[in-house]
Amino acid sequence: MTHTRNTPVSRKQSLAPDLDGMADRAARAWRERMAVDPLDGGRYVVESASGATYVVSLPNSRCSCPDHSIRGERCKHLRRVAIEVTEGRIPPPGFRAADCLACGRETFVPDAIRLPLCFTCGFEPGDRVRDRETGDLLTVVAVTDRRADEVEITATDSTVAAHPTNRAYDSAEPVVEAVYPGSERRYSFPRSRLVRRPRAVSVGDSSPTVTG
Repeated sequence: MTHTRNTPVSRKQSLAPDLDGMADRAARAWRERMAVDPLDGGRYVVESASGATYVVSLPNSRCSCPDHSIRGERCKHLRRVAIEVTEGRIPPPGFRAADCLACGRETFVPDAIRLPLCFTCGFEPGDRVRDRETGDLLTVVAVTDRRADEVEITATDSTVAAHPTNRAYDSAEPVVEAVYPGSERRYSFPRSRLVRRPRAVSVGDSSPTVTG
């Protein structure tokens, strides 16, 4: 499974809104056809309508084009990168495009996160969830950045991924720690084994079951 994307997120196209009253460079940033491709360190390569290619550093507000590097103007390339980030077409500095491990949808995740999850699939401590395998109800206490094939289950001398009830899940999934109602003991699960519970479900509907 490939999570990161090395291909451009945007395409060469016009994004023009109502341009009346805009300054010339701002209007051209919206109107002209450009392709923006993320690099690293908050840098982006911009292919202009003329076919010329420039590198924009968003954190430093710099562009390699003559309009910025020679004339010192906030050029259309800088403006276009800012527009595409704001519109959600390309990842902002410090983020990368990746496929969510749980649902497969493309999302933007921090560069430091190895195992990506989209906002919809990501859990937070305190979220109430259901175990797909047993139907048991639990509460999330931690979301880790460790893979299921990296986390050991001491009681069974195996990893979370190797546990018999987890073999249907991707061994690269991040591990989520959760507790059963009335217990403080933590249990580790592959992320996609747990499903967010509807709020109407009562915590008291479950009896603890020891799982991987």
